[in-house]
Amino acid sequence: MKIDIVTIFPDFFRGPLDHGIIRRAQEAGLAAIEVHDLRACAHDRHKTVDDRPFGGGEGMVLKPEPIFECIEGMNVAPREGRSGESVVLLSAQGKRFDQSVANELAALERIVLICGRYEGVDERVGQYLADRELSIGDYVLSGGELGAAVIVDCITRLIPGAVGNQASTQQESFTTFSQTRAGDGPSSTCTSGGLLDYPHYTRPADFRGMGVPEVLASGNHEEIRRWRRRAALEKTLHNRPDLLDSAALSEEDKKLLGKL
Repeated sequence: MKIDIVTIFPDFFRGPLDHGIIRRAQEAGLAAIEVHDLRACAHDRHKTVDDRPFGGGEGMVLKPEPIFECIEGMNVAPREGRSGESVVLLSAQGKRFDQSVANELAALERIVLICGRYEGVDERVGQYLADRELSIGDYVLSGGELGAAVIVDCITRLIPGAVGNQASTQQESFTTFSQTRAGDGPSSTCTSGGLLDYPHYTRPADFRGMGVPEVLASGNHEEIRRWRRRAALEKTLHNRPDLLDSAALSEEDKKLLGKL
């Protein structure tokens, strides 16, 4: 996968791109990430990339000319004819980025991330150049760089081979997948439905009097599965009950929720 990041602060990404899964994915040739300095496409003496907003108001707005020139210089297909690639504008006004959007982007061959700054970006960038406008949450950041780093991390770990055990990425919070229990028939297929992940424990089994649930050491895989599903439902109900509105729940899940 090719990932391009357009920013006025290219040095910001020296840290986030040089560690963990992102670094390993690049070294393995699974991801090619390139950071582009937007000011390289500003041709006046001061490398100006922003200007005052029409109609008045506070702050400055990123100009369209350098952004269009930068993207067009990457040989990205026009918005109407794009296939296998996406130009994403990071903005507080964008659609909220979530795991389903991450899965969509991870399936593409190329992603271009435009980091907004100041009061915002000239609207023509979102209207005629970018095909997506995303926000990582309902709050305002100083710019899109942090959001871009979050998206790159989330997407990179979904690239096949980037994570040592790829199956682990299918059993996490917010992830929807189908799984058939070993030894059972098709009727026993269960769906995570985008719930929060179940709790995880490791050694020691007893830490300062705080123990691990006995069922996890029982070796009974069916009981462990039931415990984990119940724990995931309980955690979701407590921390993110809104997720239950759109979750794909089995009859067993509904009975468990009734007890909870």
